[in-house]
Amino acid sequence: VVTTAGFSASAHDPALFIHLSPRGRTLLLLYVDDMIITRDDPEYIAFVKARLSAQFLMSDLGPLRYFLGIEVSSTSDGFFISQEKYIQDLLARAALTDERIVETPMELNVHLRATDGDPLPDPTRYRHLVGSLVYLAVTRPDISYPVHILSQFVSAPTSVHYSHLLRVLRYLRGTISHRLFFPSSSSLQLQAYSDATWASDPSDRRSLSAYCVFLGGSLIAWKTKKQIAVSRSSAEAELRAMALLTAEVTWLRWLLQDFGVSVTTPTLLLSDSTCAISIARDPVKHELTKHIGVDAFYVRAGVQDQVIALQYVPSELQLADFLTKAQTRAQHGIYLSKLSVVHPP
Repeated sequence: VVTTAGFSASAHDPALFIHLSPRGRTLLLLYVDDMIITRDDPEYIAFVKARLSAQFLMSDLGPLRYFLGIEVSSTSDGFFISQEKYIQDLLARAALTDERIVETPMELNVHLRATDGDPLPDPTRYRHLVGSLVYLAVTRPDISYPVHILSQFVSAPTSVHYSHLLRVLRYLRGTISHRLFFPSSSSLQLQAYSDATWASDPSDRRSLSAYCVFLGGSLIAWKTKKQIAVSRSSAEAELRAMALLTAEVTWLRWLLQDFGVSVTTPTLLLSDSTCAISIARDPVKHELTKHIGVDAFYVRAGVQDQVIALQYVPSELQLADFLTKAQTRAQHGIYLSKLSVVHPP
């Protein structure tokens, strides 16, 4: 029905449908039976609604306020997205027995292992809560790192893992109103930060990749992910993280073009590893780097194709560092401000 109304599916996101006409561009985002439509042409939106209503039982909910558990609000300064009601429901299901709150979601210098503590007699609650936190991290980058850690133990959680899960919930109770802010004055230029923590997992010594991507001043993408292979040096770990981010930036640039945003200049990719940047820029194949040649060539190809431009950033200005380790209370607050995770106006 959508395609017969004149839409064509995006080649880069199968849930996105695009319609072009002399009066502008209309975008339709479809998830099962939930839909967002935005446009340059309001008359065409009315036409699409009529076509869909003729085929399906539909409810027009008006301007975007709530979608798949994500709340959207706006002011003259920009948009806010949050999952406050989702957190309220999550805390109700968790049934915490106290009213304590904490200021950070994870303690400093904690390295959890599968053998810590006693196995939970029934791991179902742990799995349900961690699964809910995974979806909550869609709008809360401040819990990305602890959720990544806790999700590694869902097969056999222990009492120690559960105590750290409760800390995340107490943190959410105290920050339930936090939301991401997208300023309306933001530019449409991408900027990306890449970071890695070398051999950070004590059980298998695999490293951690992390990145965050901004559209102007708006945080639009972030990830914390364990690398699939053991890295022999910190430079190797950083290079793998850069390759992961290069793929994400490539996709985001394609998606922006679907939205009608012109992307003509390379996206700045900032890393605090001068060694990884040097390897990515050097076309010479070295004996010590041949085993990571694919990642190096992929990043180098991104530079040559003008998809990315590598630039060094000091570690104290590396925003992706927030996604690789626990922070002090002071550092945590500074990162929240820089990532535009704010209280509601």
